[in-house]
Amino acid sequence: MVRRVLYPAYESRVVKFLPSDRIPRHVGVMLDGNRRWARAVGADTAEGYQAGADNIRPLLGWCEEVGVEVVTLWLLSSDNLTNRPPEQIDGLLGIIEGAVDSLAEAGRWRIHPVGALDLLPPETAARLKAAEESTRDIAGILVNVAVGYGGRREIADAVRSLLHEHAGRGTSLEELAEVIDVEHISAHLYTRGQPDPDLVIRTSGEQRLGGFLLWQSAQSEFYFCEALWPDFRRVDFLRAIRAYAERERRFGS
Repeated sequence: MVRRVLYPAYESRVVKFLPSDRIPRHVGVMLDGNRRWARAVGADTAEGYQAGADNIRPLLGWCEEVGVEVVTLWLLSSDNLTNRPPEQIDGLLGIIEGAVDSLAEAGRWRIHPVGALDLLPPETAARLKAAEESTRDIAGILVNVAVGYGGRREIADAVRSLLHEHAGRGTSLEELAEVIDVEHISAHLYTRGQPDPDLVIRTSGEQRLGGFLLWQSAQSEFYFCEALWPDFRRVDFLRAIRAYAERERRFGS
């Protein structure tokens, strides 16, 4: 009861004093802890994933509130596709499809799938592409939904795409080797044309990237939160934004 009274006032105060010039443009979120949450509350794994999916729309609302422009949500890794039991993956993909459909139907955000869509079942890939197409002209936050995503796979795909492009132009490998730089590779990433993430948030207390946005996060700030993803609240998000705003960014120096 006390928390319900005090937290709104505390949250309002945090928002009021956030410096508008120190808000991250791009926030990456690793939505971790769904299975542990399910075990903690005596639910099955699918209920944990659904509870996590239900927390995505509130998160995007909080991002809108403070002025974030791009959000990347890591929903399923490429490793998960091969390491998890097929029946668990099937259920999770169904939940992801429903969550993405819901985001698209809201008409507030632009959806952009990132990941190796060729690794996904055709139905899932089609649903993700349909969500992207239906929200293409929406002016709201750009939401990258990372499904079947792995950072190493992304870099390999970017290099492969770069090689195909230059082969089509008739560029020899020797000529390409003379001119290739980081910008060439960046132009072929899943997130090409977007700002790199300023802030990466990982829930559940784990303090590792696990392959999330490996290339793009070279200069990112990181925030690790103990809350399991389904329990991640507005106050947790605002604390992450405040912590980011208070840091002196050194950009590798």
